[in-house]
Amino acid sequence: MSNQILIKNGIVYDPLNNVNGEVMDIAIKNGKIVSVNEIDESKAKVIDASGKVVMPGGVDLHSHIAGPKVNLGRLMRPEDHYYHVFKLIPGIRRSGTGYTVPSTTIIGYQYAEMGYTTVIEPASPPLKNRHTHEELDDTPIIDKAVFILMDSNWFVLKYLENKDYEKCAAFVAWLLNATKGYAIKLVDPGVAIPWIRGKGYGLDLDEQIPLFNLTPREIVRGLCKVNEILKLPHPIHVHCNRLGIPGNWVTTINTMKAVSDLAHEDKVVMHVTHIQFNSYGGVGWGNFKSRAEEISKYVNSVNHVTLDLGQIIFGEATTMTGDAPFEFALYHMTKWKWGGAEVEGECAAGVVPFIYREKNYVNAVQWCIGLETALLVKDPWKIVLTTDHPNGGPFQKYPEVISWLMSKKAREEVIDKLSKRALKAVALPTIDREYDLYEIAVITRAGPAKLLGLNNKGHLGIGADADVAIYDINPREVDLSKNPKLIVKAFSKAVYTIKNGEIIVKNGEIVKHTFGTTYYVKAKVEQELMNEVIKEIRERFKEWYTVSFDNYEIMDHEIRHLQAITAGGE
Repeated sequence: MSNQILIKNGIVYDPLNNVNGEVMDIAIKNGKIVSVNEIDESKAKVIDASGKVVMPGGVDLHSHIAGPKVNLGRLMRPEDHYYHVFKLIPGIRRSGTGYTVPSTTIIGYQYAEMGYTTVIEPASPPLKNRHTHEELDDTPIIDKAVFILMDSNWFVLKYLENKDYEKCAAFVAWLLNATKGYAIKLVDPGVAIPWIRGKGYGLDLDEQIPLFNLTPREIVRGLCKVNEILKLPHPIHVHCNRLGIPGNWVTTINTMKAVSDLAHEDKVVMHVTHIQFNSYGGVGWGNFKSRAEEISKYVNSVNHVTLDLGQIIFGEATTMTGDAPFEFALYHMTKWKWGGAEVEGECAAGVVPFIYREKNYVNAVQWCIGLETALLVKDPWKIVLTTDHPNGGPFQKYPEVISWLMSKKAREEVIDKLSKRALKAVALPTIDREYDLYEIAVITRAGPAKLLGLNNKGHLGIGADADVAIYDINPREVDLSKNPKLIVKAFSKAVYTIKNGEIIVKNGEIVKHTFGTTYYVKAKVEQELMNEVIKEIRERFKEWYTVSFDNYEIMDHEIRHLQAITAGGE
């Protein structure tokens, strides 16, 4: 294959470079975007993109695609693998099965078919991150990274309890390097501590954490300070306390307010994930209601917070999270299956299969909440499209979510099927806003890439990685808001997906099997401080862990195509 590709006459959406539907050419050479003048058209692969949309490759900021919880989900869902099969095509693609918890191969292939080229696994326990990386290593095509669970890590809690933020920062730097992780993840901060002591309840923001003189608020603020000390590329990634509980919208706003004084010059210091699950009003399921308007109003008034949706999809899902008490409560509601695990001195998790139903009052309200938030937050750079795969629904349904955001007609087709009582508890039917393709490019590409600090992703400027998606849809000839089925069809199967300058997908089908890059963050701290912290870690390891300190660290050679992103707090 030629190492040069010229995409001609595409309708280009590239928000990071302020390109909004301009007809232009995109040139690729040696895996990078280059000036058109650098291409020898006689030697290049020329793609005529006339009448087609060209965007950077999609970037998914939050999708549970690998690790022990995902593998447990696969084991718990044999029915998930009966009817969803990718057949082997020798020399082109491997086989695989699964829908809500697909095998590694299907994950890579189906993301690529939709034009996505970078996906983040957002929650892995440090001790089990070797397992997570082994699955990511087997996931084809996409670039990836892992966020590391830290909110109930005993080392972190001890340092924060002592308000020793510099030592905590050194520990976090060591942990990211040892686990080859990318960012700090918090799940229901502190909740694993009472859970492992047999207390099956969540914690609110200012409740005392057993064994430690700390509250969830102090964990959130402390790790936000650590993030700033280390200058990590992604803000703290927060699953707020009281997820899934009616009335939790108050806790969510208080969590966002808790770090407002730590933000400077409009810098984003907190990303609140799957906001749909944390925007609930009412005092019980009987008067459950949306509080997306209140959440959106607050986010519109500040610049230090971003959100992803956690949009639910009607049908089968497999819920999995480090919020073990929530999952255990959900198990008692579903009376179906439950799997749980605790990780030594680090976190606790649960897995519960679930089915979202259109006629179910609570599920109908949930469906509305995610869309309400996306439509009511005025600045699309504050929003990232996710389903919290597979918690809200499978990532393969992103094209449908895009159609709901772009078309009130598409939303109304679903609203007509919903519980009528539920519609009295939401604002969605009264919202007229419809996203355009530029805004879709923001929430699926440019925005998440910017939040991740991956400057080579999410845009088509010179020097960017040549990750490109071409879709068979022409906004100049068709009113997309009136034709939502065309949106779903186009975004489900890209005409072309180009990854690192190679054509991976053509006419919606995988044509080449490759492996992407795994990114991790290597943060700098003063060596004397690091030596002191490592000495303390070694001493505690013998007491807190059943593995040795030396076997805990993941070596560079264990991961395929590993690339460090440096961060400087030195």
